[in-house]
Order: sequence, then C-alpha cells, then structure tokens
Amino acid sequence: MTDLSHIRNFSIVAHIDHGKSTLADRLIQSTGTVADRDMEAQLLDTMDIERERGITIKANTVRIEYTAQDGDTYILNLIDTPGHVDFAYEVSRSMRAVEGSLLVVDSTQGVEAQTLANVYQALDADHEIVPVLNKIDLPAAEPERVCEQIEDVIGIDASEAILVSAKTGEGIPEVLEAIVKRLPPPQGDRDAPLKAMLVDSWYDAYLGVVVLVRVIDGVLKKGDRIRMMSTNAVYPVDRVGVFRPAMENTGELGPGEIGFLTASIKQVRDTRVGDTITHEKRGCDEALPGFAPSQPVVFCGLFPVDNAEFEDLRDAISKLSLNDASFSTEMETSAALGFGFRCGFLGLLHLEVIRDRLEREYGIELITTAPSVIYQIHMRDGSVIEMHNPADMPDPTHIDHIEEPRIKATILVPDEYLGDVLKLCQDRRGIQLDLTYAGSRAMVVYDLPLNEVVFDFYDRLKSVTKGYASFDYQMAGYRQDNLVKMTILVNDEPVDALSVMVHRDRAEARGRAMVEKLKQLIPQHMFKIPIQAAIGGRIIARETISALRKDVTAKCYGGDVTRKKKLLEKQKKGKKKMRQFGKVEIPQSAFINALKMDN
Repeated sequence: MTDLSHIRNFSIVAHIDHGKSTLADRLIQSTGTVADRDMEAQLLDTMDIERERGITIKANTVRIEYTAQDGDTYILNLIDTPGHVDFAYEVSRSMRAVEGSLLVVDSTQGVEAQTLANVYQALDADHEIVPVLNKIDLPAAEPERVCEQIEDVIGIDASEAILVSAKTGEGIPEVLEAIVKRLPPPQGDRDAPLKAMLVDSWYDAYLGVVVLVRVIDGVLKKGDRIRMMSTNAVYPVDRVGVFRPAMENTGELGPGEIGFLTASIKQVRDTRVGDTITHEKRGCDEALPGFAPSQPVVFCGLFPVDNAEFEDLRDAISKLSLNDASFSTEMETSAALGFGFRCGFLGLLHLEVIRDRLEREYGIELITTAPSVIYQIHMRDGSVIEMHNPADMPDPTHIDHIEEPRIKATILVPDEYLGDVLKLCQDRRGIQLDLTYAGSRAMVVYDLPLNEVVFDFYDRLKSVTKGYASFDYQMAGYRQDNLVKMTILVNDEPVDALSVMVHRDRAEARGRAMVEKLKQLIPQHMFKIPIQAAIGGRIIARETISALRKDVTAKCYGGDVTRKKKLLEKQKKGKKKMRQFGKVEIPQSAFINALKMDN
C-alpha cells in the first residue's frame, strides 16, 4: 500500500523528434528499472513500425521507483506520448490519466507547432508543467533564446527550465528531483467506492483483452467483480498489475496508481476508451466525463487482396479499433475488389500506419482505395442518395445536382507565412470568413470543401508554414457545386479504386497530374500501356508507358536491311496481340502515391 504523497503521475509531451522517447529511456535506465543488459533504445516503442519510422504511435506506460535526495522512495508513473498531429487523440487521453507533464523542447529548434498543440492539451487538463530543454550537448543549442521563446509563445515560466541531454544522460538527476518536488501528488480516497478510468486497451493472444487503468478512488483487487459503466458488462478480475515495462502482477491497485487488469474479456468492443470501471455491488454514483470522440478526416476503403481473407480482416480491424479509438469502420462492397471496409482516419499518416499494422501484425495483404468524403446526390425524381465511393455514382443523366460537405477551418499561423496560407486556401476553393490577430499569430477562419482538405491539405499547410501552423475544423453542412466524377483508365480498363470526384474547372489539371504520376509509378510491361483520365466518355488527359523491348535484330550481321525490318514487324504484331490480352499489374504503392497530389 503506497502513500498518495509518494506517487507522481506524469507524461512527456513534445513536438516530433524533440527527444521524448530518449528521455524516457534515460529515466528508466538511471533509476535501475530495467537491467543494463536488457536496455535498448526507444524501450517504450514496442511496435516494429514505431522503431522503423522513429516515431511514437501509441502512448506507453512504465512504473519507476526513485529514491529522492531526502531519502524517501517515490513511485513515478510515466506515460510517453506521440508527437504527430495524426495521433493527438492518444495524447489527449494520456493527459487525463496524469497530473503533470514534462514539456520537452529541442534547444536547437525551439518551440514548434505540435509543442503548442500538446501544451494546450496539458493546460486544458490542469497540468503542472515542468519545461525541459533537451539536446544541450549539440553545438547549435541556444537554451537562453528557447527559454524566452517558451515564455513569449506559450506563456509559462521557464526561469527554472532544466537543461538536459537525453542522449548523454546529463541533467537526468535534476529531472527526477523536479518531478518529485514540482509535480503535485494525485488526490484520491482509498475507502470510497471504486472509480477507475479506462485509458487504453489492446488485444493479447494469451491474456485476451488487456486494459490500462488509472484508479481515481477505491481499490482494485484480483478477484473483484467489476462493471463497465457505459455497457454495464460485468467481469471477474483475473490479474492486476503494473508495467515495469514488462507486466508484473501486484494483486491490487490503490488510488492514484496506473496499471493494468485482465478479466477474461473476449470482445474487444466491450472496453471503450474513456469508460469508468467500478465494483458490481458497491458502485460509484456517476461516471467520469470520458473523452470527446475524435473526428475522422479521411475515409478510404480497405479490401483484402485475397477475398477469402475477408473474415480475418474483419477480426483484425475489430482488434485494432479497440487499440485505436480514433479509427472508425463500416462494411462496403466494390464491383472490382469484392467485400471490404470503409474506414475513417485522422490523417494520411494515420491511414498509412493502420494499413502497415494490419499487414504486419495480422499478415493480411490489402488494397487501399482513394481517400474520399460522403457526397449527397439529388436525383431528378426528388430522392437523395448518399455516396461514399465515387465508383458508386449513378448515371449522370438522372442527377439533378451534387452537394459536397463543407468545413469551417480555423488556422493559427505566424504572420510571415500568412500570405502562403491564404493562397493555399484560395487554391482549394476556400471562402474566407474571418481574419484576426492574437499577438504575432494570425487566426484565419475559412469555409473549405472537405474533399479538398482530405488529400494532402494538411501536408501542404505544414510545408508552406515550415510546420508552424495549427489547424482545427468542424463540419459546416452541405453545399451544391459543379462536381464531376473522373475515371482513370489503364490499358482501356477503368480502375475503380482510382476514381475521384473533382470540380469541373480543375478536372483537366487534376487528370493530367494524375496520369503523369501513374506513368512514373506503374512499371513497364512487354507491351505499351495507355493511361487516360476521362469524364464520362471524354478523355481529358493521356500518357503512354513505352514497352520493354528485346533487341530482336541483334543476330543480324550485315546483309539486306529487309531482314531486320521483317523481324521488327513480327515483334510489333506480337506486342499488339499481347496488349489485347495482357493484364496490367498496378503495384499497391502506386495507389497511395498517385493520390498524394502536389501542386
């Protein structure tokens, strides 16, 4: 049983690549939580894809025991969070489980966009924040300038910021002391009815569903019968424990502690992130507020390459959506691709990561269709059809008009990049609603078509503002516009996974860009392949991939030129016949890359 005043719960927040995971490694290593022989870089990034890309995708937890300079032993629960905007939902959930944050800022780069976004999330959760300036071992480090920047831009006191180098271990003892001295202990009542927050859950092949919980009040013991307040499902607790980073059974968790429980939960759907867990008999009166549901921005279809794997895909998706609450799915069918799922994501990086995880962790080969949004099609007979996929578009002669979803986007951007942002929004058919200033940052409000935002608006916004813009949006209803369906034909066959809805005025430019890109992405075959973009029966752009050629005249030495001509004619006829019956294999990477349009 641990005294509450000796527990500290905190998370590490920062912009991408400012050194969160490395700092977590040093804290774990310097307290002896993990033996030196078991230590490896990015210890808490357990997925292969996290290690390969060098990013954190899932927030991970570890319990550290630390003996402070005053001789007392403290329990520190650390949550390492992602820095990418596509995984901001993970960050907001982790914030609700802890009382304080270490704000890591790279002392060579200073405050960046996600530093701000993540700090505001921490402040929303009433966190005590300790600024930590990392990478001071680099010659380009400017700690004084960055301290000023933290005070000016974020508005928190940085006079006691701690200077560290997570790589060399310099300053780590000061960080541990600051956690104990400057972060508040958790509040909680041991004798009250059990109230615990479900922070995260994932599927383990041996244990079933593993649930990460933060106990607020009461005690959670092995053998208790617990109730999930949102679904009213009741389970007996099999094991209770903590992560050091490996699972370790403790038998009970008291108030203020973060740990895991398993309770023979078979269905991944029964554990909702943000739910409140209480005892079956002596329950708490009201549930915790939970988390706001996330809004998917990009929709796309996921289909198994082999239709027999559909059931495996359904199972894999249900397990993943348990582990990633920001990912939504529904079933769909396609003429060319068979059965699959229409999935919603928070961005294109999120889409790529989910696709990679399905392929790796569950061994399913996938085809991904073009990202899109939901259109409302008003027919001549007065009916309205919701269209999720451009391939399902009805006959244009029966359509009266098409309406597309619009969003109200709020963009915060430093003054020097304002011109580029306004130009980007105009290019994407935006309508400016408002422009105000907050200090040196401009706040622009635009009415934008969601269709234009889905593809790569966010990537373009980040590149024109060097990563300093932050972007938020809400749905603003539907509006009519002059939209047409553009079909891509490869070797005269329509490829329904590449059909997209475009504005008529931009169709030609978009079509030309798409066929030029596909020409680079599709490998050469033994016959020449035409790639065309069409609206209805009208071709608006074309490129041709030349054929691979065998040098059939190599064995002709000298002699009459007609011998060579004869061989070349014969080859030409063979190529023509091949083109008639040949199938063009379009590689998976071509689908995703063809849709990332550059201006």
